[in-house]
Amino acid sequence: MIRRAVNILQTNSFFLLGPRGTGKTKLLKELFSDPNNLYIDLLDPEEVEKFSLEPRELSRRIAALGSNKAWVIIDEIQKVPKLLDLVHLHIENDSKKFALSGSSARKLKRGGANLLAGRAYSYYLHPFTAKELGPDFNLDDSLAWGMLPKAILQDSVEERILYLQSYVHNYIQEEIQAEQIVRKLDPFRKFLAIAAQSNGEIINFSKIARDVGTTDISVKKYFEILEDTLIGFFLESYNPSIRKQQRNAPKFFFFDTGVQRALAKALSIPLRPQTFFYGKAFEHFVILELTKQCSYLRNDFSFSYLKTAEQTEIDLIIERPGNKKVLVEIKSTDAVQEEDVKNLEHFKDDFPNSRRICLSRDPHHKIISGVEVYNWAEGIDQILLKK
Repeated sequence: MIRRAVNILQTNSFFLLGPRGTGKTKLLKELFSDPNNLYIDLLDPEEVEKFSLEPRELSRRIAALGSNKAWVIIDEIQKVPKLLDLVHLHIENDSKKFALSGSSARKLKRGGANLLAGRAYSYYLHPFTAKELGPDFNLDDSLAWGMLPKAILQDSVEERILYLQSYVHNYIQEEIQAEQIVRKLDPFRKFLAIAAQSNGEIINFSKIARDVGTTDISVKKYFEILEDTLIGFFLESYNPSIRKQQRNAPKFFFFDTGVQRALAKALSIPLRPQTFFYGKAFEHFVILELTKQCSYLRNDFSFSYLKTAEQTEIDLIIERPGNKKVLVEIKSTDAVQEEDVKNLEHFKDDFPNSRRICLSRDPHHKIISGVEVYNWAEGIDQILLKK
């Protein structure tokens, strides 16, 4: 059994959020295996219909628990968001504890999850991290197929491709079409492929709108849908002024390298070191590792990128409250040279009190022109140590 890094305190009601397929159901069943607990599975269509028509069914089932201290677990709560009102009521009146999983922040917001503010903690479950997999981790497999549990566990390349293609299909069918999030599905499908092909690039809303055949406003809405359904996140442009920051286009990263490749219809493209596609996948992977591990540590780090008018770029700027900023260059090479860290060297006077770190596949720790070079795993540990 792979031990998950998320540290859930079983002293208070909570939301466990995360994309589908990250293992939320499995984790909840492991944490709350006591048969006295009440488990409600809203992936079951019959249960969804029952609770949608008669939300008070929840109160009746809770009453049947009696006075014992059993937990109430509701899996995929966003399927029937109106249940949140009753959850709120039972937390307040009966001191009941709830474990609520969800894969769509969009529906939870619409359903009034804000009513539980301060009454239910929030945790996020991501695809596996390299640390969670330990000796079973394989970098090249993770770049190609991602870190979703079922993608990792498939025995063959063919099965991994089929799983990821099914995952993408089910996302469109169940999260987008069934919930009627967009009126026209074909432009959204086209957008998904283009957005995935542009993963990690600065978003040009107008260009994507032209390629999709829609408006800038629709494209912005589509990106918001991806963020709200936990399929990806924005990486904002760095600027000390928030007002200025909002004028610069963000980048967008999908939550998993395998899902991104499936959406981009690139699963058949082999990833070989020293190629463009390998380099992009490695950068994507490292950024995901950093953000996932920071999420589990629940620190207040903020991430951004920087690109000047002269096209000089820093892959990541990590602001760590009370500690030095970290400027990060990500290179997929296994032998870092001076030319690989020239961008970090370029910005040394602009960020005088900062650490400049290059994360790569190079197994040797070294210093080049004041830049600390680490193998990516050791370098992430250095960043998280807050030194």
